[in-house]
Amino acid sequence: MLLAHRIRLDPNNVQASYLTRAAGTARFAFNWGLAEWERQYQAWKVNSSLALPTEAALRRQLNAIKREQFPWMLEVTKNAPQMAIIQLGEAFKNFFAGRARYPRFRKKGVHDRFTLTNDKFAVDGRRIRIPKLGWMRMKEALRFTGRIISATISRVADRWFVSITVDTDDLSHLPAAENQGAVGVDLGVLALATLSTGEVIAGPKPHKALLGRLRRLSKGLSRKVKGSANRKKARAKLARLHSRIATIRSAALHRLTTDLTRRFHTIGIENLNVRGMLANRSLASSIADMGFFEFRRQLEYKAAMRGGQVVLAGRFFPSSKTCSDCGGKVDQLPLALRSWTCSYCGRTHDRDVNAAVNLRNLAVSSTAPACGEEGSGWGRKTPAKPASGKQEATSESGANRPVSASVAERCGTEPRTQIDRRQQG
Repeated sequence: MLLAHRIRLDPNNVQASYLTRAAGTARFAFNWGLAEWERQYQAWKVNSSLALPTEAALRRQLNAIKREQFPWMLEVTKNAPQMAIIQLGEAFKNFFAGRARYPRFRKKGVHDRFTLTNDKFAVDGRRIRIPKLGWMRMKEALRFTGRIISATISRVADRWFVSITVDTDDLSHLPAAENQGAVGVDLGVLALATLSTGEVIAGPKPHKALLGRLRRLSKGLSRKVKGSANRKKARAKLARLHSRIATIRSAALHRLTTDLTRRFHTIGIENLNVRGMLANRSLASSIADMGFFEFRRQLEYKAAMRGGQVVLAGRFFPSSKTCSDCGGKVDQLPLALRSWTCSYCGRTHDRDVNAAVNLRNLAVSSTAPACGEEGSGWGRKTPAKPASGKQEATSESGANRPVSASVAERCGTEPRTQIDRRQQG
């Protein structure tokens, strides 16, 4: 399994200057390669006898001209421009495969990063060695053991980070899930998550909490003279605030997903259409402030690391409209209605808790074996499985119907008709 550990760096002024130059070199190489790719492609459209642009050809071309045209590239590690061209080639592969959009030019202050291959750096405790720079301090040591693949050094606001990718099979740093049963998780904008156990986790809503300060700093930046030192300071202050908002949101999601995967083996969630939900102008800001997609991403990889699983409900699964007791369904349920009473069984439901219970039931049913026995499937093995019981299908009206011979055969039980004859005889 490939795991990445993101660690904050602690560079001095000389080291920070080197990292800035290396990131600028990588950005320039990527933009140069993208412009050259487009130029060569347009030339091929005019004259088909010319060769189509490729990532390998662009790397050779850059290596041939950089000493004369771009001598400042030699001041930093050669991995910076080389890996930028390789990443450009991967971006075009993803575009042609339909997995991503057309590559765009990188922007200074937004895409400040460069990548190193595993043979160009070394990690020793809380230090990392970078070519033509030497050893630099890290805030913590690498948590994972295994074969180091690569390292990407990036800047967020005024802080530098290194993301070290490791190929490891040792996941002993995370114990297996406690398996407190299955749980359903309903995400929302009033509360970040509502569990089928009745627990309600309130989200920090950092963007809403810091929106006033964000507006003041944005207005102050717009009033500064372009190119002035004061504008540079204002931009850095605004970037730090944006970084703080993202960090608060990410920390809350990490706490929640870690707690869920530590306690529960099977977790049911909805496959939300986040992009479609953001089209709602009234709720777009609140939805984006919660980070629904990031929640699902963290939950899936953490559950896999602890031996658990995440069950996704379909986008049209009526989790809120379906009664978790009798299965009755209401046709309309406005978003402002937070509780409702089932017209079939008379049970009153909290909207979010009811949805979470339905998601838990769906997760349990999707992992149950064909016979519906307990003690088998994805859950941990119990000391002894309970005995198989006769399976009787239930019609929509609640009346019992005979189980077919094929189903009874699969479940290890006799057909109902044979049992009735034996009792009559």
